[in-house]
Amino acid sequence: MKASSNLKAGRGQHTGFAMLEALVALLICAMGVLGVVGLQGAMTRAQTSATFRAEAAFLAQQLLGEMWTDRTGLNAYATASCGAACQDWQARVAARLPNGESTVTVAATGAVSIEIRWTAAGESTNRFTMASSIN
Repeated sequence: MKASSNLKAGRGQHTGFAMLEALVALLICAMGVLGVVGLQGAMTRAQTSATFRAEAAFLAQQLLGEMWTDRTGLNAYATASCGAACQDWQARVAARLPNGESTVTVAATGAVSIEIRWTAAGESTNRFTMASSIN
């Protein structure tokens, strides 16, 4: 009789161990899920930033194309003396990029510089600059 009571006492010391293993496994899985959610958030922010950079490049290329077709009126595209076409383009920059602003400089030699700035929520100011020579 004494042997069976010792056997029962030995089993009692290990009860609840499976529950502890299950809780540790659940904790590890929860940490993995949180890591995946964090990674998805970071990827979404990176994708949004890339979209804004691509949009800025497109807008700068669009204005440069307009300037190439109107070589005699280059000064009308400079920010200081912005004509109707330049004002329309600046409105597109402001509409497509968050807090979008632009600066266009035109030198007498035909050197053109287009700078676009935007600030997305929670980020610092981003810049895209394009330079070309139109002769």
